[in-house]
Amino acid sequence: IFGHRDFDKLVPLINGKKDFGVMTGMMPSGQMHIGHKMVIDQLKWYFEKGASLSLSIADMESYAARGISFEKAKEIAINEYLANYIALGLDLTADNVNVYLQSQNKTLNDLTFKIAKRVNFNNMQAIYGFNASTNIAHLYVPLVQVADILLPQTEEFGGPKQVVVPVGVDQDPHLRLTRDIAAKLNEEYGFLAPASTYHRFLTGLTGDKMSSSKPNTAIYLNETPKQAEKKVKSSKTGGRETLDEQKELGGRPDECVIYEMLVYHLVDDDKELEKIREECKNGELMCGHCKVHAAELMKDFFEDLKVKQEESVEIAESLFD
Repeated sequence: IFGHRDFDKLVPLINGKKDFGVMTGMMPSGQMHIGHKMVIDQLKWYFEKGASLSLSIADMESYAARGISFEKAKEIAINEYLANYIALGLDLTADNVNVYLQSQNKTLNDLTFKIAKRVNFNNMQAIYGFNASTNIAHLYVPLVQVADILLPQTEEFGGPKQVVVPVGVDQDPHLRLTRDIAAKLNEEYGFLAPASTYHRFLTGLTGDKMSSSKPNTAIYLNETPKQAEKKVKSSKTGGRETLDEQKELGGRPDECVIYEMLVYHLVDDDKELEKIREECKNGELMCGHCKVHAAELMKDFFEDLKVKQEESVEIAESLFD
């Protein structure tokens, strides 16, 4: 996390174990990759601090953007997304968790209608670049997402409270719109402006942005331990052109996909990470050794994940019983 909006309002609530919420959403379309784990790790941290969790399955968005039917979106959400959320340690069966499909939540859709009355086409055009050829579904979906963010503050879920939304910085215009709408609906609902945190995007295996649509950039959560291990070994490093240069000039951990994997997914001990970083920069640690170590850790992680995935699909299905 490198930035935030109003997170300082959450700090006393977290420290004082007071009521607050965290909200996130998933558009069920492609495969989950290791980069998505970064958001799940944040959700787990908030959950451990006592937050209530609101988790939107954006089936309306997946239909508008990708033409995926509501039935197919639900299937993808259960088997690909919710199962992995559970396998990665998030208890979605807890009493303070609300998992829902956008298309089936009446409170959400009633709220969306009221939100639509507070926004005009010029607003949407300025924020999202919509024009006269934009279909109405595309215009409407961002308003559903605004409702997603405000839903935890409705009476059904305990009324107004501080809610934080972890997102990439590209989503900040959407959060600003939501905060404006919250102010316009404050008299009717008492909504508080949602807080937000901004996390960096995980670098892809090739050095570009990690993307679900580019298999060579990502390690998918449904891959085998062997496949994950192989992808780590083929990842871009921050090493020098030759072994002699590496020893003389040192490596570049800040440009290294392998080091990033260690930091965000594979090594929890900050002292160990600092040791790896310094040995790399000093030319004591060679990229080959670091790759093998990271690949072994990733293989172990995926072996454990596979066991948990087998158990989690049934739990994910039960969320809609």
